[in-house]
Amino acid sequence: MGLIDTHAHLTCEELYPQVDDILKRAQDANIERILCICMNQKELERGFALQERYNFIDLAFGYHPSDLDTLSKQDWDYLNIIATDERIKAIGEIGLDYHWGDIEREVQKKAFIEQLQLANKCNKPVLIHMRDATGDTMQLLKEYKQTKGILHCYSGSVETAQEAIKMNMYLAVGGPLTFKNARGLPEVMAQLPLNRILIETDCPYLTPHPHRGKQNEPMYMVHTFEKLAAIRQMDQTSLMNELKKNYFELFR
Repeated sequence: MGLIDTHAHLTCEELYPQVDDILKRAQDANIERILCICMNQKELERGFALQERYNFIDLAFGYHPSDLDTLSKQDWDYLNIIATDERIKAIGEIGLDYHWGDIEREVQKKAFIEQLQLANKCNKPVLIHMRDATGDTMQLLKEYKQTKGILHCYSGSVETAQEAIKMNMYLAVGGPLTFKNARGLPEVMAQLPLNRILIETDCPYLTPHPHRGKQNEPMYMVHTFEKLAAIRQMDQTSLMNELKKNYFELFR
């Protein structure tokens, strides 16, 4: 029995050189399964290699909105071909990010729609990045999404979460749940239906308290889990079982 990290960038440049040590520490911390998010061809090939060596790695692949200006036609052709590969569990992370303003919104929307339609075609869940773009993200999900999915690193309102749940989405929470400035996030996690909650690290980012400031990795997810158990007033074994059930229901 263990925890599942539903969003980890194990094949990124920051983590991959030390990935074997990271995975050993994850196993020692009772992390049972990891969904590894790959955001370019190089990262995906590393992910396939990891799956050859570790039987607890799942893979997702898609183009992040902040990377769109680096992509070529060949990159899009590759995604459309490889997306049907059975080793890829989900399309993501995809979505909209209006925080930095460096990629035009219409460019982001077009790429998001194309990847939602690809997920529909492949019948695979989507992993959604939504930053300072709630209205447009939710509207495009309503218009184009036909599969299940995850709103990753959720930090929105109860109302938005309820909208997402109606669209067959799950809400994943990470390190920010443990932050002293978490604002309303603990209250949101207390109110959501338990069968729609997942946990994640988003490593190497968003390290939970008390390790904030260090590079994040799956072993630190235990702090998010413990915080969620306290918020939900549940014993840890029961919560662990429910979170696992949610993950396998999503990827059934």
